[in-house]
Amino acid sequence: MQFLERYFKLKDNGTNVRTELLAGLTTFLTMAYIIFVNPSILGDAGMPKDAVFVATCLAAAIGTLVMGLYANYPIALAPGMGLNAYFSYTVVKGMGMSWEVALGAVFISGCLFILVSLFKIRELIINSIPPALRTAITVGIGLFLAIISLKSAGVVVSNPATIIALGDLHQPAPILAIIGFFIIVALDRLKVPGAILVGILVITVSSFFFGGNQFNGIVSAPPALEPTLFKLDIMGALSVGIVNVVLVFFLVELFDATGTLMGVANRAGLLKDGKMARMNKALLADSTAIAAGACLGTSSTTAFVESAAGVQAGGRTGLTAVAVALLFLGSLFFAPLAHTVPPYATAPALLYVACLMLRELTYIDWDDSTESIPAAITALMMPFTYSVASGVAFGFITYAVLKLLTGRGRQVSVVAYIIAAIFLFKFIYLGAE
Repeated sequence: MQFLERYFKLKDNGTNVRTELLAGLTTFLTMAYIIFVNPSILGDAGMPKDAVFVATCLAAAIGTLVMGLYANYPIALAPGMGLNAYFSYTVVKGMGMSWEVALGAVFISGCLFILVSLFKIRELIINSIPPALRTAITVGIGLFLAIISLKSAGVVVSNPATIIALGDLHQPAPILAIIGFFIIVALDRLKVPGAILVGILVITVSSFFFGGNQFNGIVSAPPALEPTLFKLDIMGALSVGIVNVVLVFFLVELFDATGTLMGVANRAGLLKDGKMARMNKALLADSTAIAAGACLGTSSTTAFVESAAGVQAGGRTGLTAVAVALLFLGSLFFAPLAHTVPPYATAPALLYVACLMLRELTYIDWDDSTESIPAAITALMMPFTYSVASGVAFGFITYAVLKLLTGRGRQVSVVAYIIAAIFLFKFIYLGAE
C-alpha cells in the first residue's frame, strides 16, 4: 500500500487505493462493450473476429497500463468507436483496400503521433486551443456520452423519417435503464460510496429476472491471436494511393484522443490554468497504443470518453487506469462473465456522467458571440456527427472565421489558424470522413 501511495501520489490527489480500484472497475464496466463491438465491426472488414477479440483486450490493456504507470492519469484507452467504423466501412469496404493495408496506415499514423509527441508539437497544438473551445469539448463529450447511453438503453432509436425517435418504453431494457439512472442519481446525492457501480450491478442482477439475460458461464480459454498478429502491410500503406487515408487517420486520432483527454481531465479537476501537467506523457501513452494495437491486429486505440464514469466514481490517478488494464487482461479468460453485463446496465452511468459534464456551460462567456457560438458549435457537432474530432474541427473553423470577420483576428494564435486551415482543407478536399 505504501508503494502505491508513493508511486501514484494518492494523498496529494485526494484519493485512496479503495476508491481508485472501485473507479477502475466502474470505468471498465462502462467500456467493456468494446471487446464485443470491435470484433463485430472489424469482422465486417474481413478480419477474423476471435483474433480481433484478443487484440482488442491486449491493445486496451497495454495502452491503459502505459497511461496509468507513465502518465499517472485515470484515463483508459481502447480501440475507438468511429475510428473502427471508418477503418471497416470507408477504408476497406468503401475504398477496396485490404485490412492488412489499413492496419499499416494505422501503424504509420501511430508512429507520426509518437514523433509529434516527442517533439512536443502535439502539446503545442493542444495548448493553443482557446479556453472557450476547451470548455466546449467537455460539454460536447457529455452530449456525446448522452446519445451513446440513450441508444444503448433503447430509450432512443433510429428513425428514417426523423433520424432519431423515442424507443419502445414498454420493453425491459429502457425500463431497467431508467430505473438504474434514478438509483445512481439518488445514491450519489446521498453520498453512497460507489453509487455508479451499485447502480450497474443492481440492473445487471435485475436483467436475469426481467430482461431475459442469460448466464453464459465464467471461464473460457482465449482464442488465438496469430491470424492478425503482425499482419499489417506497411509498404502497401506507404503507396501514393494510401496517403489520404493515413492523413485522415492522423487528424481524426489527434483530435479525438486530444478532445477526450482534455474533457476527462477537466472533469476530474486535473487541469491547472487550463492545461494538463503531464500532457506530453499522456500523449505518448495513446500514441504508443495506436502503433501497438496495429501490430496486434486492431484499428486505432484512443482515450475513451467512458473514463469519465470512473472519474465520477472518484478516480484521480493512474492506479484507476492500472485497474482497468488488469481487468482487460482478465477479460481474455472471463469473456462469458464480462458479456453478462448488458449495455442497458451501463447506460445509466454514462447518462448521469453526461448530465454532470453539461455544467461546464456556465464557464462560457455567452455575452461574446465570437466565443460562445464556436463553443456551441463544438459541443453540438460532437453528438450530431457522432465524432469528437468533427466537433473540434467545426469549432476551430467557426472560431477563426468569426474572429476574422469581427476584426479580432489577432486574438487567435497562429497555431489555431493553422489547425482551422487544415480542417477546412480536409473537409473541402478529402470530404467529411
